[in-house]
Amino acid sequence: MPPFALEAWIDPLVARSHAREDGGSRDRLTLGCPTAFHRDRVRERFLTEIERCAAAEAGMPVAVDLVVAPAQRGDMANQAQTAPESVARRENPTVRCAPAPRVNGRSAAPDSQREFPYRFDNFVVGSCNALAREASIAVARSTQCALNPLVLAAEPGLGKTHLARAIVNEARQHGELRAIYASAEAFTSDFTRSLQTRRIDDFKRRFRHGCRLLVLEDVQFLDARKKATQLELFHTLCHLLDVGARVVLTADRLPRDIEGLDPRLRSKLSSGLVAELDSPDAIVRREILRQKAADGGVRLPDACRELIVESVRGSVRDLEGVLIQLVAMASLLKRPIDPELTLVALRKLAPIPGVRHPLAIRDVVETVSAYFKKPPGELAARSRRRDVLVPRQLAMYLGHRYTGASLSVIGAALGRDHSAAANAVRKVERRILESAPLRYQVEALCARLDGMVGERQG
Repeated sequence: MPPFALEAWIDPLVARSHAREDGGSRDRLTLGCPTAFHRDRVRERFLTEIERCAAAEAGMPVAVDLVVAPAQRGDMANQAQTAPESVARRENPTVRCAPAPRVNGRSAAPDSQREFPYRFDNFVVGSCNALAREASIAVARSTQCALNPLVLAAEPGLGKTHLARAIVNEARQHGELRAIYASAEAFTSDFTRSLQTRRIDDFKRRFRHGCRLLVLEDVQFLDARKKATQLELFHTLCHLLDVGARVVLTADRLPRDIEGLDPRLRSKLSSGLVAELDSPDAIVRREILRQKAADGGVRLPDACRELIVESVRGSVRDLEGVLIQLVAMASLLKRPIDPELTLVALRKLAPIPGVRHPLAIRDVVETVSAYFKKPPGELAARSRRRDVLVPRQLAMYLGHRYTGASLSVIGAALGRDHSAAANAVRKVERRILESAPLRYQVEALCARLDGMVGERQG
């Protein structure tokens, strides 16, 4: 299933199996849905597929009942315990596309060998990403040797990971069984572990001699201080390219702009094709919304779609975020999706078209500085002390949220570049979910900024 549909409709279900009344083997499955709206949508769109999958797993027909049953405390605890593992598999899987072993006639493949739900045919193409998609298809089908290595460069949320995982899937369908998908962080961890355990030969056997396709994500996170890791990656790439293996790497910036990258490694990354993905235009955003709504079984009225298209001009991930917010609100409030509800969702996550931003980035920086009792100039300094770093990151996050300024302008106001501002926004968004004290600070700052907005609009 598409990731959006899985997250919106299947993940919230709570499964409970029941034995037959006569004490026989289990052949009934009860799925608890958080709301009646959710139950009706799952029954309409996904019940047939759920029954088919359940029967395949059980080896016999399984009756599936859908009931309205919000998750109990024990269910939420179990989900909380398993969530980190499942998230880790989605965010940082290592795929070796070898044939999966079979147990009792059924596949017993570990998660690392399962196929990603990303394909070229569900990647929306436009002028912003056509070159990257065509190059990815050529590499996956091994039709263009001159593209080796292929570097996909784009800001977060523009489709790098979709294309990278689609390459693995496509290559697998064309018979390539020796493919490795990993992040730069996983490569670094595996290499460090192999040194500590004195198993470097096993590491080289896996990444060099046992690999015909290497897809390595987020190379901008290679640690500049770990020269040995960068040297090992350089020699690995040299070996793979010399023997005709395919190499694909992704980064959030061009190789020339990655700080701390070894010059030899930078040159090797630039020796093939560097394909950039830009922010989608209105045509592409409209088609992405249409496709994701259809995949998730959501009827999105044209007026609502146009509101989102005009409001969200950033990444595909931003579009998904607004759509998920809108669908969740409609489900929980038991309301139809209409322009009024769409505007409510947009106010939480994106600017509304036609609404002037009353705050400038200077206003946000001054508010954050006053809250933390730090002069604005200190936030723009090069200090990495925590008492300066956290306010600086919050200023970037709130500047992105409360002003119409680009990330480049926000970064420049605090003595940083576009990528530093983007990283600060992502880091704060992640830590808000994990740190209650930071969440309280953000809420207090938002209250002050909301007051300023009200005064100027009033």
